[in-house]
Amino acid sequence: MQHVFIVGSKGIPGSYGGYETFVDKLTEYHQEKPKLKYHVACKGNEFEEFEYHNARCFRVKVPNIGAAQAIYYDIVALRSCCRYIKYHHIGHPIVYILACRIGPFMGYFQRKIRNLGGKVFLNPDGHEWARGKWSLPIRKYWKFSEQLMVKHSDLVICDSKNIEKYIHEKYRRYTPNTTFIAYGAETRKSILTDDEPKLIDWYEAKGLSANSYYLVVGRFVPENNFEIMIREFMKSNSKKDFAIITTANDMFLKELEKKLHFRKDSRIKFVGTVYDQELLMKIRENAYGYFHGHEVGGTNPSLLEALGSTNLNLLLNVGFNSEVGGNGALYWSKDDGELARLIEKADMLSLKSIKELEIKAKERIADEYSWKHISDLYEKCFLAMHEENCI
Repeated sequence: MQHVFIVGSKGIPGSYGGYETFVDKLTEYHQEKPKLKYHVACKGNEFEEFEYHNARCFRVKVPNIGAAQAIYYDIVALRSCCRYIKYHHIGHPIVYILACRIGPFMGYFQRKIRNLGGKVFLNPDGHEWARGKWSLPIRKYWKFSEQLMVKHSDLVICDSKNIEKYIHEKYRRYTPNTTFIAYGAETRKSILTDDEPKLIDWYEAKGLSANSYYLVVGRFVPENNFEIMIREFMKSNSKKDFAIITTANDMFLKELEKKLHFRKDSRIKFVGTVYDQELLMKIRENAYGYFHGHEVGGTNPSLLEALGSTNLNLLLNVGFNSEVGGNGALYWSKDDGELARLIEKADMLSLKSIKELEIKAKERIADEYSWKHISDLYEKCFLAMHEENCI
């Protein structure tokens, strides 16, 4: 049996971030695999062990120490993993760390895990150091931490080919051992019907109706290019609405209103968050089109979900997005007026043209990004840990 210890997500079940969904799906698809046993660190208030998807989940108590919580959490979780491995005499364990938060401590932990007969695997996520929300000192820490995490890992699993290329170019002096395994997505449709009461109630509350709106789903932060999408939509002559499902960020919202005066445009609708996953899937399916403006990070979960659900997708033309969307999407740059023109073009597309894009997008998700496909690649990778590469 191959034991895999996962550190870095907030835990399962019940959390809906990218890493949390990944761990949830990985354990779900592998719960009947007799050769794999997962141990998942979960953030909590008290120590507790429980089983979920046949995985051993253990809560790590994290004090309220502000921004340092995540670093503290990873360190304590790794210590717990090492104690468990040693006490239970587990042979050749894999410790899979998600994100690059604890670089200054990784040399110590890699030596400790290797002394226990194990290996350290890393998922570096995207360019966290480039996110606008971080101050300059924190960005410098993220960059330094990423460097040390890559240096002290036995395998770096990248969920984007562009991230894998970046790791090799930036850290070639460490000759990093890498492989590419993408993030996954659902390929099924929502279980909700078009006459589902909670869907109808949501549309009425938000002033929307099926196939009459463009949609975006994502964190309300500058690097996701909300400003450009809103400005360009306001420039367009589209008769459709622009529904924005996002997290609260009052300071950024005031900043955008001051710049754009979007409240004067009744088409721009901030509709809050939607945590009901079936409802969110149905809202995506019923959108006329989907905007994706993310430009920081690897394979983005919301992009995969949109390509698997929404018929027409308009993506910011950066490497992370085009490698996923392929020929199943339309692309825009940040040049003035380009997205506005693309919106007007999209409004006039024939049903046949939209259907062709839909088929190509869904084929890409089914062939390259389905959770079944991704979990199969991880199974092969984890069970081949003694080989030089897991591809």
